[in-house]
Amino acid sequence: MDTSTKSPTNPLALAHGNRGEHPDIHFSNGRILTMDGPAPEYVESLVIRGGRIVFAGATEQATKRFPAAKGRDLAGAALLPGFIDAHSHFQATFDLAGKANVGPPPMGGCANIEAVVAALDQHRRRRGIDAGEWLVGYGYDQEALTEKRHITAADLDAHFPDQLVMLVHVSSHGVVLNSAALAWAGIDATTPTPAGGVIARVPGSQEPAGLLMETAYMELVASKLPTPAAQEKLALMDAAQQAYASRGYTHAQDGFASVADLQLYQDAGAAGLLYLDIAALGSFAEAGQWLENPDFPTGSYHNGFKIAGLKILQDGSPQGRTAFMSQPYLTGGLDGRPDWCGEPMMPFQTFAAIIQNCLNHGVQVHAHVNGDAAIDQLIQALELAGTTAADDARTVAIHSQFQRPDHLPDYLRLGITPSYFTNHTFFWGDVHRANVGEAKASFISPLKSAMDSGLIVSNHSDFPVTAVDPLFMMVTAMTRNSRTGHTLGPAERVNAYQALAALTTGPAYQIFEENRKGALKVGMLADLVMLDADPLTVGAAHLQDIKVLETIKEGVAIFRCSN
Repeated sequence: MDTSTKSPTNPLALAHGNRGEHPDIHFSNGRILTMDGPAPEYVESLVIRGGRIVFAGATEQATKRFPAAKGRDLAGAALLPGFIDAHSHFQATFDLAGKANVGPPPMGGCANIEAVVAALDQHRRRRGIDAGEWLVGYGYDQEALTEKRHITAADLDAHFPDQLVMLVHVSSHGVVLNSAALAWAGIDATTPTPAGGVIARVPGSQEPAGLLMETAYMELVASKLPTPAAQEKLALMDAAQQAYASRGYTHAQDGFASVADLQLYQDAGAAGLLYLDIAALGSFAEAGQWLENPDFPTGSYHNGFKIAGLKILQDGSPQGRTAFMSQPYLTGGLDGRPDWCGEPMMPFQTFAAIIQNCLNHGVQVHAHVNGDAAIDQLIQALELAGTTAADDARTVAIHSQFQRPDHLPDYLRLGITPSYFTNHTFFWGDVHRANVGEAKASFISPLKSAMDSGLIVSNHSDFPVTAVDPLFMMVTAMTRNSRTGHTLGPAERVNAYQALAALTTGPAYQIFEENRKGALKVGMLADLVMLDADPLTVGAAHLQDIKVLETIKEGVAIFRCSN
């Protein structure tokens, strides 16, 4: 970050003052895990000065070289590099406060349609939502409902005929609307389904049933929805950052940012409101407004914010059966179509041209590709562009879930680095087995094979799809157990150190910051997280019992556990 200083009780003070005023700090008497190298390495002492690490080694040497350093007794706690958010949607923290949580356990409490309706009704009463106003739920997941079907407009109309009701799908790639909301959006029996989208219809008619996915949602609904004013978001910036800092993150990502969002972060940085590093991926849909605009420089931090690259989507979600596959889903399409493979979000020529334009301008590409057919198109686009690993463009394949084994050599050859999503093995592992079969489902987010092949990988939460919880991400990477306890692809399980690397050194490399973040060694930023136990020694069953004691950004505490 470009600015500094803060007190442990006031994170916003990080944006003011002179780092040089901070005394040297000498951490010792704990489990100081450096994450520097292919195997675990611990040091006795770590010394920081002016926001950077100046020593990592033996306590005797640290004491001799830095006799004036302020001692910090870890009392057996673990000290690690701060977690790096490989992919999430930071701004979702601004939006959830005004919505009802209709997610299933453990994200929420709605295991059936009745519970979803009850959560909406409770939210309506608590907020005093009147007729004609929006009543919105988030985290909706039809696969986790006991009814094993999508909620329909008719279901919602029976309880909320007067409000504009919208259930946001857990994938964030679709919604269910009631009739009032469908009318608001202008969607009826005559509305054509956009290419790359799904409008579920009432059986035997063309009337919309309520479900809209992918481009149908984005073009017909999302583009028209009211959004919070910039001043409202700025007021929530501290709470949003604390949601990440309290989990040990020192770096967060906004994984799909509009031009207005980019401006918001610039304004927040200029106002001294940022104490996390925030990296945004600019929307491909608005690239013409920011990609070559000097007002939106890419690749470097300004007041704690940088535009890290461009986000482009070429398919949807596998749990929503909108990921673009080379073979049909065994369970058909959401709208009843047989032999359904999903669809690309845009024609290949358009997809390839956007990628080529980014490469021409030196802007990193972050491509959302879930299905193997979408991954094929990313590979083909990079081949068409003539780029290879030697160019060091580090194209990030976001999710890269239904990757095939034959894709791994292509990733190495072309310099593609995957950001996986192992939480899927728990939340939707059983769904994937039904949708694509055991063999394909077992290779979802193949961390072990990718690492063994020589790829540098990361793991992410995709918040708000799953919680901002790095320790749970370690659990899913290490166990790959589904909700029902089925181990999905045991050969792809990784050990604790590998799982931790996917939260630290891996994402640092993916954003060209491996020389600044992700490891504890001399010259790196003093971005640290202190835990009450060592995640390499407790075992997967107890990882979620670990507490974040303190999160430190460039030498200054930005979160401390109240206990």
